[in-house]
Amino acid sequence: MSHTIREKQKLLNRVRRIKGQVEAIERALEQEHGCVDVLQQITSCRGAMNGLLAVVIEDHIRTHLVDADTNEEPAGSATDQLIEVVHSYFK
Repeated sequence: MSHTIREKQKLLNRVRRIKGQVEAIERALEQEHGCVDVLQQITSCRGAMNGLLAVVIEDHIRTHLVDADTNEEPAGSATDQLIEVVHSYFK
C-alpha cells in the first residue's frame, strides 16, 4: 500500500485514537459502566473505524482505480460518484 505513505502520519494518528477508544471500551466494561455509556463508546469507535476505512478506500480509488496522472475528470465523474457512494455507506 505505497499510496498510504503520503498520509502515513495522519493514518497512524487515526489508528492511535481508535486504539484509545477501544481501550476506553475495555475500561468501561471492566468498571461495569452502564450500557448506555458502553454503547456510546462502541458507536464512537465504529464511526472512527468507518472514517479510517473511507479515507483508505478513497485514496485507493484515486490512486489505483483512476489514472491519477491525468487530472482531466469532469465534475460528477464516475470516480466522484463512487467515492460519494462509499462515503454515504459509512455514515
